[in-house]
Amino acid sequence: MESLDRVFQPSLEEILNRDYSLKGKWSREVFRNEQDLVLELGCGKGEYTVGLARSNPDRNFMGLDIKGARIWTGAKTVQQEKLTNVAFLRTRIDFINSFFARDEVDEIWITFPDPQGKRRRQKKRLPGAHFLNKYRSFLKDGGLIHLKTDNRQLYEDTLELVHFNGLPLEQSSEDIYSEGWTDEVVNIQTYYEQRFLSEGLQINYLRFRLPAGKEIRELNNDSE
Repeated sequence: MESLDRVFQPSLEEILNRDYSLKGKWSREVFRNEQDLVLELGCGKGEYTVGLARSNPDRNFMGLDIKGARIWTGAKTVQQEKLTNVAFLRTRIDFINSFFARDEVDEIWITFPDPQGKRRRQKKRLPGAHFLNKYRSFLKDGGLIHLKTDNRQLYEDTLELVHFNGLPLEQSSEDIYSEGWTDEVVNIQTYYEQRFLSEGLQINYLRFRLPAGKEIRELNNDSE
C-alpha cells in the first residue's frame, strides 16, 4: 500500500480529536485542480471509484474504506492506468468529519454497504440518519447521495427515512436491471454486485439530495 500513489493511510494519532492535515485541501494539494469531489464510502476494491473516474475526467473521486487489502486492488489499477483524478483514503467512516471541510464534497456514493440489519446496529448504517448528519458538515448544500444495494430492507428503510425528513428524492428503483437504465448506475458493477446478480438478486437504487441546513431525524426517535 505504501508503494502506491494516491493512497492515504493516516494513523489514529493523526486524526484523534483533531483534523487531518489535508482537510479542506484535497483538490488543491492532491488533485491540483478545483474540480468537483465525489466520495465512494465503503469502497471495497474501488470499482465505483475507478469506474466513475474513467468516465468523468473533469471530476475528482476518492474511495474510503478501512480494509487495505481491498483498497489495494483499486489503487493498483489507478497506478497502472495513470489516472490522476482518483485517490483512496484508508479510514473508518466514523472519522469522516476529520477529513473533509464544509462544502468540500459534491456527491457521495454508497455501494452495497453492510445493511446492519440488527436493530441495535442500525445507527451504523451508512445511509442512516446518524451518518447523514455527519455528511451534512462537508457535503455541499443539496449534494447528491446515491445508495445501491441488494438488501431490500435497507432500501425500504432508507426510502422511508428520505420521505420522513422531506429530502428531495430524485430517483428510486427496486430493480434497476428490469427498467432499461443505461447510465453509470448499471454500467459499473462491483465484485459483490456481480455475485448478487448471479444469485438472481434484485439490485435497488436510491438517489436523493441532502440539504446542508436540515438535521436528519431518526424514524425511531420521532415515533417514541
